[in-house]
Amino acid sequence: MRFKFRIAGVFTIALLLLCALPLKALPFSLEDRVKEFTLKNGMKVLMLERHQSPTVSLYIRFRVGATDENLGMTGTAHLLEHMLFKGTKTLGTRNFAEEEKILNRIESVGMALDAERAKGEKADKALLKHLTEIFRGLQAEHKKWVVKDEIELLYSQNGGVGFNAMTSADTTTYLVNLPSNRIELWARIESDRILNPVLREFYSERDVVMEERRRSIESQPDRKLVEHFLAAAFMAHPYGRPVIGWSSDIQYLDKRTTEQFFRTFYSPTNTVLTLVGDLKPDETLGVIKRYFERIPAQILPAPLRTEEPEQLGERRLLVVADSNPQLIIGFHKPNPPHSDDVVCAIIDGLLTSGRTSRLYKRLVEEQKIAAEVSSSSGFPGERYPNLFVVFATPRHPHTAEELERSLLQELDRLKSEPVSGQELHKVRNQIQTDFLRKLNSNSKLAYWLSYGQSLLGNWRYITERLKSYEDVTPEDVRRVAQKYFTSRNRTVATLGKTPQSP
Repeated sequence: MRFKFRIAGVFTIALLLLCALPLKALPFSLEDRVKEFTLKNGMKVLMLERHQSPTVSLYIRFRVGATDENLGMTGTAHLLEHMLFKGTKTLGTRNFAEEEKILNRIESVGMALDAERAKGEKADKALLKHLTEIFRGLQAEHKKWVVKDEIELLYSQNGGVGFNAMTSADTTTYLVNLPSNRIELWARIESDRILNPVLREFYSERDVVMEERRRSIESQPDRKLVEHFLAAAFMAHPYGRPVIGWSSDIQYLDKRTTEQFFRTFYSPTNTVLTLVGDLKPDETLGVIKRYFERIPAQILPAPLRTEEPEQLGERRLLVVADSNPQLIIGFHKPNPPHSDDVVCAIIDGLLTSGRTSRLYKRLVEEQKIAAEVSSSSGFPGERYPNLFVVFATPRHPHTAEELERSLLQELDRLKSEPVSGQELHKVRNQIQTDFLRKLNSNSKLAYWLSYGQSLLGNWRYITERLKSYEDVTPEDVRRVAQKYFTSRNRTVATLGKTPQSP
């Protein structure tokens, strides 16, 4: 298993690395270059001129993700992301007036079919067969009104690349890169997707998501381990739920509830538009106002009130699979902008950033008991208090238990032995290098500007955090390790074969 992957919505390390470059090292000041606007409906707009190429990266980020789903409706945010590729009342259809008639009949039969299936063994098999035949006939009839992937085709014909979307626990993002003379095309298409979405092919796409879950989670022991780990680590908070959703929920997600989720959370006041590249802010703002200000403002629901209770003892689980052993150890910690979160990011770098990091040197090179080791200081999201997590793969013939003992010993070192100034300086240099690489990409800048604005309410967070990094001391590292890296606050998940009976 390669534990360096990041599940959708988990971007902590990169964001924190992005924030850590001293201002004097920046080739330009973001404060001077980022233009910030708020439309009449409350939608936030960020623009950054970069004329290296005649292209522009365009991001729309909504502050809604898996944490906003109701219990029993997990996977709604992810399925909705899929559905918004299906088009609008004018895109993706040959004649919406006629298509709508078929869509209404499909929804009516689909809901009846779901209701009968939900009865399980008590379902009327004859009725199921009858409804299934009608449903398939309607789906076949519907196809003649559909223009498949018309939005993607329009972007492609106009030089677009990277047309995509992503759902995390915290946010949902839609993105594309276009020639700079196609910004109005983007504004017209994307505002239409928000104003007039049509969730066509809902039931077939729901089947696609079910298959995606089987392929990416249920057939992958390492992914199942992560899923079970989070469910154990979070007893009350929705961070314990999978972004893709539980199978029992996905198979019965309904169109009306998904549409209501869209109307509730895809509000202008919950939206950040970010444009980075070859553009003129004043001219571009006029285009954005013309298309996006027509989206009506709406009131958002109250924020999530559920808080994860303090963990009162170590939690342990074994995920049984015919697979090579894996290990995850996690500790609850605060999310940004809490000052301890900054220290945890430094600890993350000390432990696993590069081949000279502590865990790599000791576990991989010296003891040779680990094939791979990595960590994250903000898992699985950053809107709410999260986890510091270490992922590790034992090297045969060593066991996960051996690896865990050595890993915990290394964490205990942070509690008792002060980190040298030289080590802290090295980590900061690594952070700076990583940040410099990202400055050459319009897409990465658009990503992080929208991330900071949407998640933390201020894009300046990506530079304001600089001073906090410089202020981290060896004593801070020791204090934070002592506070959070405790057995009481620890969740341990192991992937392995069925243990032998005593």
